[in-house]
Amino acid sequence: MSEQYRIEVEVSAFFIEEQSDIAHDQYAFGYQVRIRNLGNIGATLISRHWLISDAHGALQEVRGQGVIGEQPHLAPGQVFEYSSWAQLTTPWGQMRGSYQMQADDGQRFDADIPEFHLVLPRMLH
Repeated sequence: MSEQYRIEVEVSAFFIEEQSDIAHDQYAFGYQVRIRNLGNIGATLISRHWLISDAHGALQEVRGQGVIGEQPHLAPGQVFEYSSWAQLTTPWGQMRGSYQMQADDGQRFDADIPEFHLVLPRMLH
């Protein structure tokens, strides 16, 4: 894919204690996503595809239109940020995926979402 179609995705995750019920194996994790258009053509985020796995290897696949009810357009150099969350039945797991983009010239391409970890804070050493 040409350098004109270049989207960078950065994600930071955090534990949401008030939305979790550890006694019943319900662990809520939030994540902040930063999407930057590093290409030289504008692009619209059309849809998302997430792969979410827990500590037992159970895999959940999520597909949907846009993000947080939006299909943002990013001009070259523009950044779009949003927050969302996921729930696991284990105290750690990971997420990865891709955004399906459509450039202003009609070209469709994927923007990879690098794998990131969802970890209960007291599990870190």
